[in-house]
Amino acid sequence: MTNSEKSLWEKLRTNKLLGLHFRRQQIIDGFIVDFYCHKIKLIIEVDGEIHQSRIEYDNLREEILTSRGLFIVRFSNKEINNDLESVLKRITEICMPLM
Repeated sequence: MTNSEKSLWEKLRTNKLLGLHFRRQQIIDGFIVDFYCHKIKLIIEVDGEIHQSRIEYDNLREEILTSRGLFIVRFSNKEINNDLESVLKRITEICMPLM
């Protein structure tokens, strides 16, 4: 895990966010997603610089996963490192209606 992923995982693990159970490095349809909550079908992706060079692949991957009824939210390493509280607030806002 990257430092950003570690920071976010520390806030998601052991049901710390709204009592939701998140898994990390979950395999779904052959793709590894950073964080996944099965109960609300939410995928959280943390994007580093590598993602700038694989936009086409990420778009195809996202199309396949969303066609399965999954919701994907993306955050950059920079967002997590600079303002983790805002990231957590946004995740909470996304999760509430899905619960």
